[in-house]
Amino acid sequence: MKSLYISILFLLIAKFCVAQQAVLDKEKLLEFYQSQRYGEAAAYLSSIYPAETSDVKVLGQIAYCNMMAGKLVDAERNYQKINELQPKQIPVLFSLANINSRRGNNKNATVYLQEVITLDSTNFNAFKRLADYTDSLILKVQYLQKANKLNATEAEVAYDLAASYRKLKLLKPAYDVLKIAIAADSGHLVLQQALLPIANQLNKYSEVVTVGEKLLKNGADANVLADVAKAYFFLKNYKRAITLYQMLEKTEMQTESTLYYTSLCFRELKNYDQAASYAKQTITEGISPNTAAYYNLLGSIYEEKQQFTAASNAYKKGLTYQINKNSYYRLGLLYDLKLKQGKSALTYYNLYLKNKDLDKDDEPQVEYIKGRISELKR
Repeated sequence: MKSLYISILFLLIAKFCVAQQAVLDKEKLLEFYQSQRYGEAAAYLSSIYPAETSDVKVLGQIAYCNMMAGKLVDAERNYQKINELQPKQIPVLFSLANINSRRGNNKNATVYLQEVITLDSTNFNAFKRLADYTDSLILKVQYLQKANKLNATEAEVAYDLAASYRKLKLLKPAYDVLKIAIAADSGHLVLQQALLPIANQLNKYSEVVTVGEKLLKNGADANVLADVAKAYFFLKNYKRAITLYQMLEKTEMQTESTLYYTSLCFRELKNYDQAASYAKQTITEGISPNTAAYYNLLGSIYEEKQQFTAASNAYKKGLTYQINKNSYYRLGLLYDLKLKQGKSALTYYNLYLKNKDLDKDDEPQVEYIKGRISELKR
């Protein structure tokens, strides 16, 4: 009988301890939340409630705090436990998707979002997020189309869908998507800027000028300048086009394309000297500074294949883009040692020695070439 009383006493003490442990200081927790000390909030909640708790509300609080504190491993474990206890809860699935995305695991994030759209085929946010997680352009478009159908005025989806359509060269659908979103928010400058290159490609030059000039009042963005200048070119307002293109030059934002159209503008105005000058700049802009190096690489490959004439042509082609000491050196060696043409070898050896870019690292080659020149002159 005595042992029974002792057992009952122990049970009462245990219940009392649990009851004491579960007393939550709401003001303290609120202070953690208001000061955004989510890590401390999670630790506090975990100290109050037992680790094996199956209270979904408690687990949700701890999971949220861990997620906000950046403790993603703990947050995922908490949300997974909730998902096991109460599966098919859309907020939980979204949280799991978000955590996996932040940890770089888009594959798992996609799985959770697929569960969401299975539960709710009209969930705009799920389709929007799925589009972010796929590398497939076709699949991205499909998700964005569904999101856009659910909310055609949401700017981010409209922008992304239009950009994806443009990649697929579906210009009219891209234009239409942007126009609907802009109609809902006429002050959205990002959408208007995205519209300009598409409208240009659709030959809507007057619209580009109207929209673009308004955008330029908010700042001379390089892309807007280029788009508006191009529209002016096709509207045959060459002077205005030149003014805008030269604004790009002042900020060193010119491109091969903008220089090309500047040259065309001057040609149409019969200013042939300027047209020729810009044509030359266009050619220079269109050539990679590494082109000569690429031809040297090609020449060395031909040499390895014993295709010496092709190698010589590749090295010489590189020199048409840029004077390069390495090209002279390789040509000298090629004509000297492989093609046995001493006169040509001397020409390229001498050009190498006259190169202004020679430095201390080139001294071994310089000494070798001087020796070879002496041998060839005998």
